[in-house]
Amino acid sequence: MIRHKSKQLWLAVLGLAAFAGATQAADISGAGATFPYPIYSKWADAYKTQTGIGLNYQSIGSGGGIKQIKAKTVTFGASDMPLKPEELKESGLVQFPMIIGGVVPVVNVKGVAAGALVLDGATLASIYLGEITKWDDARIKKLNPKLTLPATNIAPVYRSDGSGTNFLFSDYLSKTSPKFQSTIGAATSVQWPVGIGAKGNEGVANMTRQTDGAVGYVEYAYAKQTQMAYANLVNAAGQAVTPSAESFQAAAASADWAHSNGYFLILTNQAGAKSWPITGASFILVYATPPDAAATGAALKFFDWAYKNGGKMAAELDYVPLPDALVQQVRATWKSQIKGVTF
Repeated sequence: MIRHKSKQLWLAVLGLAAFAGATQAADISGAGATFPYPIYSKWADAYKTQTGIGLNYQSIGSGGGIKQIKAKTVTFGASDMPLKPEELKESGLVQFPMIIGGVVPVVNVKGVAAGALVLDGATLASIYLGEITKWDDARIKKLNPKLTLPATNIAPVYRSDGSGTNFLFSDYLSKTSPKFQSTIGAATSVQWPVGIGAKGNEGVANMTRQTDGAVGYVEYAYAKQTQMAYANLVNAAGQAVTPSAESFQAAAASADWAHSNGYFLILTNQAGAKSWPITGASFILVYATPPDAAATGAALKFFDWAYKNGGKMAAELDYVPLPDALVQQVRATWKSQIKGVTF
């Protein structure tokens, strides 16, 4: 009798283990960019409510996401720096855009409210090069003639981890400052000559909030959710613009996705009077021949669901959903380039 009960108990434990394993296997694994994390998290909650399938997404930065997908430790990687077509081919990866958003400069300057301060790319570059060190510098005053600025030291805050937010910000500074381009350049990780390092959008936001005189850069949803003071920027058309879904959409409007090989397209410093100059798409990376076709298929089903159902949620966080024509293009890419999957 005891032996029979022990056998029943052992079978029950095995059953629970099998159930737990199946539940774990059903979850979709991904890692990478912190830029889209707020919307991926919101989509994941809604998707799990509808389907019971969870998303295990590690918000570790674009550099980490690229490393993890190349190491095949996750089903998909996420990056705000698109990989070049030759790198995709070499790694056997397929890339597609998922969402569009904006990076914004955030500041902690006493008496300066959100949207009151105006900066431009050249001035921001000089701050991050250590050339402008006080908030009442003549170059900042020239952009803000009606604003009373203190003689506070500027404390630049930068991303210490490899990230797409780093890439978008450094790419913008490179396009607006020849000196920044030649000495620092654009990449997911760069050698900042001055400032305080912090990890992730969350880390930069927190460090900026707690440091008097700080300036940092974060994805707009982080600035909005935490009610941080952001700066407006002078765009390529010479217009001072405010970060918003509308100004991100304006920057993305002229993007020629149909002729972009591997969807390699960078949206910083776009033309147009209403364009936000640090706009970027966030990309997903999967294998053309997936190591686990079922897992990749499950991931594509999630992304397909997000394209169909996630637009309103994205807009609530001031991201820009992809245009319908681009979504159709992405679906065609899945069918033609990713082997052995259904979605």
